[in-house]
Amino acid sequence: MTDRARANTTLALLFFINLMNFYDRQVIAVLTEPIRQEWQLSYSKMAMLGTAFTLIYAAVGVPLGWMTDRFSRTRILAGAVFVWSVLTAAGGLAKSYGQMFVLRLGVGVGEAGCAPAGNSIIGDLFPANRRAKAISVFMIGLPLGLALSYAVSGRVAAAWGWRAAFFVAMIPGLLLTVWALVTPEPKRGATETHDIGAHKREGSSFKLVLSIPTMWWIILSGALLNFNMYAIGSFLNPYLQQYHKLDIKTASDVSMVVNGLMGIPGLLVGGIIADAVMKRWKNGRMLAGAVSIVASLPLVLLALSRPPGDVWGFAAMMGLSYALMTVYYAAVYPTVQDIIEPSLRGTAMALYFFAMYVLGASFGPVGTGLLSDYFTENAARAAGILDLSNYQALEPFRAEGLHSAMYAIPILGGLLAFVLLAGAMTVKKDMDKLHDWMRESALKSQATKENVAEAAN
Repeated sequence: MTDRARANTTLALLFFINLMNFYDRQVIAVLTEPIRQEWQLSYSKMAMLGTAFTLIYAAVGVPLGWMTDRFSRTRILAGAVFVWSVLTAAGGLAKSYGQMFVLRLGVGVGEAGCAPAGNSIIGDLFPANRRAKAISVFMIGLPLGLALSYAVSGRVAAAWGWRAAFFVAMIPGLLLTVWALVTPEPKRGATETHDIGAHKREGSSFKLVLSIPTMWWIILSGALLNFNMYAIGSFLNPYLQQYHKLDIKTASDVSMVVNGLMGIPGLLVGGIIADAVMKRWKNGRMLAGAVSIVASLPLVLLALSRPPGDVWGFAAMMGLSYALMTVYYAAVYPTVQDIIEPSLRGTAMALYFFAMYVLGASFGPVGTGLLSDYFTENAARAAGILDLSNYQALEPFRAEGLHSAMYAIPILGGLLAFVLLAGAMTVKKDMDKLHDWMRESALKSQATKENVAEAAN
């Protein structure tokens, strides 16, 4: 097998692992309404399941990122897929909210191994001028995983109940575990312009990564993006069921397109654009991300302005907005590799994902859930409801409350665009610093090889 074929085969594995990563992650959001109603929970209580997942995901991701820079990444991936697949299936056996809470923590532990290892491997399989396209392929697993989760989980729940929907994910996960185990580990730094050999900077990995100004802007941008993405992912199905009065199967089909399939053109076109603009401007990827987010904002507002029952008007506007939001992944993820040396990329991605999930994904669902509960109670109070602890009495007002809460998304989107523009102002200098260091390291590595050869002779 040629190096190019091996790289493409490994990328295919990473794509399928990422697909199942987001499939299993999204199951709980697809099933929000039947679970909430069976256990009589509020939206904020349901959102805590997602928050628990993301907090443990972020916490475990940091040491796993450190391990990614030191141990076999393919073995880390194999273990991660196995753990999250089995524990997702176990969710179908949960008898209480507390049991489900613990199981989702376990799923978060498993899934934390995916992103640092996957992105680090891609950096060693594809050169800088092809990385955005490669990462786009890897990240297509995100919208496709979400889409499949909506399509399959919604149908299974409608036919056999919500518990059955948790069981179907385990078999693909076990097959991917075997594939990862037989996949060879790529050589670190193999696709860099300068062969730096074993050279790496001295000092703490975490301090070195955080000493790069652009990395701070990227970390902040990830937190803002994930707030919005997880707010949409957690509440799109409930919003369609409550506000637009759809059943779970129909709502899941609409969500499959809006919050799933529409991400594919965003990632593919975004990857092509990000690589193209990099040839002209070194900060082109960050600029592409900022422009795409700005363009998404009026579409979100138009979607939320659609009246109850205008499902397709909402879906068209929200779907286009989501497509533009996903350009971020193709633009910003490869930028991390543009400013970070090969031996620190696992750590960099782990720190980035820590912030994305602790400051973004964990607050997105629970923040939107709390806002929804607040506006729901306000609407009930205005209608003369005095007992706000009565679950059934609040049900007629949940649609209005959730609709009001969703307006947090365009507000934070505007702040995200500003942060990306700020990052575009610093990235060129940080890229130049990395290239200068790698050039010097390559010269030292070559000199060392020549001295060894001369001594041998």
